[in-house]
Amino acid sequence: MAESGDIATEVVVLGGGLAGLTMAAALATAGVPVVCIDQDSPERQGGDGFDIRTTALSYASMKVLEGAGVWRHMEAHAGPMLDIRIADQFSPLFVHYDHTELAVDGQTRPFGWILDNKDIRHALFTRAAELPGLVHLAPAKAVGVERGRSGATVTLEDGRKVRAKLVVGADGRRSMAREGAGIKVRRWAYDQSAIICTIRHSEPNNGVAVEHFFPNGPFAVLPMTGNRCSIVWSEKTALVKTYLDLSDAEFVEELTRRSGGYLGDIELVSRREAWPLSVLLAERFIADRLALVGESAHAIHPIAGQGLNLGMRDVAALAEVVVDAHRLGLDVGGPEVLARFQRWRRFDTVLLAAVCDGLVHLFSNNIPPIRLARDLGMAVVNRLPPVKRFFMRHAMGVVGDLPRMIRGLPL
Repeated sequence: MAESGDIATEVVVLGGGLAGLTMAAALATAGVPVVCIDQDSPERQGGDGFDIRTTALSYASMKVLEGAGVWRHMEAHAGPMLDIRIADQFSPLFVHYDHTELAVDGQTRPFGWILDNKDIRHALFTRAAELPGLVHLAPAKAVGVERGRSGATVTLEDGRKVRAKLVVGADGRRSMAREGAGIKVRRWAYDQSAIICTIRHSEPNNGVAVEHFFPNGPFAVLPMTGNRCSIVWSEKTALVKTYLDLSDAEFVEELTRRSGGYLGDIELVSRREAWPLSVLLAERFIADRLALVGESAHAIHPIAGQGLNLGMRDVAALAEVVVDAHRLGLDVGGPEVLARFQRWRRFDTVLLAAVCDGLVHLFSNNIPPIRLARDLGMAVVNRLPPVKRFFMRHAMGVVGDLPRMIRGLPL
């Protein structure tokens, strides 16, 4: 018999971050009862100091958020990426992606959008409050997960229990759900950290995203709303403190030099932070009554801006297999459902992790023959429209076996 305060549901999501709460919203939108357990309160997460990071959302991720009913709450804060320019340092040979050169669903579309993480969170909290089938427990801490043949039970710190058919682990790189299931991970670290901040500039960014590859790591300038850009500057870890310790004026001078000065006068509008860069890849994405999404399953280098976008594809695939099972009256946490999810997602994830790792090693050096080969390779891609269109579609996240949400179809 259930104790007072205990909850019975179909799916319980551990982790209320960007991927976890999107997962819960997608399921609840499609009529699947779901509980999302979030360690932090919406009030704390919505504060300006909680998370200064920004996120690059691909077109495919926008479709997932749209299908989950979240996008309309954040669209006004989203800066579109209309062009992408990629160069090896300041070489005159570069790749230029122009959104007008590619039609998706019969129309030209932005490659993606850049948003403050806090605006994504606000949108998710707003959507969660609209969904009667979504119970958002926040703040709440899970302290134990028991998985059995007929279901799973999550025990909360306050003693309450949440019983469900399926547990979704969306609780980050140190995932309790993954570790409790004994799923091993492969990890490797780069000798790089990402310096992040937001700037305001005097010249319009025109929706252009720019990435320069320097020997110590890529330097990306990503367009936001309100004449702002997000900076994601990968640098040798040993040098990061030196750059963080610069005065604001000195730091801005370095940003101007690295960006090429095309934005005019710039100023910092956020604090500066640095995040060490590494890869994490779970050996399996499933266990009995458990599926992993987002950084519980994988974390990659930001060189291609695909971190959360990879997690959004997890959300779209898992939501589809769970909703299909629920509508047929099947066990949403059964082995066939979970196996279908893993087959769908693992190859894509491993391939992208390998590609990003290869790009890091290819571009993070200044060896003349390799640099010449890189520059010539980018020039060739830029002059071959079919090849360039493939890479453009990949940047938008619309290649491969796409879930219904990404294709704009309802779950």
